[in-house]
Amino acid sequence: MGRYTGPTEKLSRREGVELELKGARRLARKGGLERRGDAPPGQHGAGRFRRRESIYGQQLREKQRAKRYYGVRERQFRNYVVKARKGREGQLGERLMVLLERRLDNVVYRLGLATTRAQARQFVGHGHVTVNGGRVDIASFLVSIDDIISIKLESPIRPAATEATEMIGRVTPWLQADFDGLTGKVLRFPERHEIDAPVNEQLIVELYSRAM
Repeated sequence: MGRYTGPTEKLSRREGVELELKGARRLARKGGLERRGDAPPGQHGAGRFRRRESIYGQQLREKQRAKRYYGVRERQFRNYVVKARKGREGQLGERLMVLLERRLDNVVYRLGLATTRAQARQFVGHGHVTVNGGRVDIASFLVSIDDIISIKLESPIRPAATEATEMIGRVTPWLQADFDGLTGKVLRFPERHEIDAPVNEQLIVELYSRAM
């Protein structure tokens, strides 16, 4: 399945939770989920009730929600599950969530240098982001403790990054941000309670336990 190019707010309404796919509109509380509620999208969405899903359906829905939240595709997501299985510390679901949080595009977003993960992914892909002084243009790059993430000094996207920093309230505790310098540092890896993703990772673990 290719990259989704349709209306992003429909995805949040489909999942019934805020997936943070819009930047300024979401922060201004003008997103589709707040304006129209969590009714399914479509002409008759407001008049439809969400069907009660089976356990398997709930597990599939949770995986889809996580994929959309972090902007990853099926094969990438499966690889994260495989990698999480090889870890030894903490629960499998928690290890999975930490891996997703360590993605460079997510870290740029969490630092407040972009208004959405999609924008952060674009910044990274176009070579505007450095890690420890070296250019990294792979959005799935996994940051490590003490890594320094920066927007290039000569980058034309610095005004957009500065505007993004002015919209956020605070940075997650496992990161340290310097809004003036448009840089940030990974202090440590996040704990599960610090990850505000609307995802029940246990359902995802149960889903993959069937197939792996």
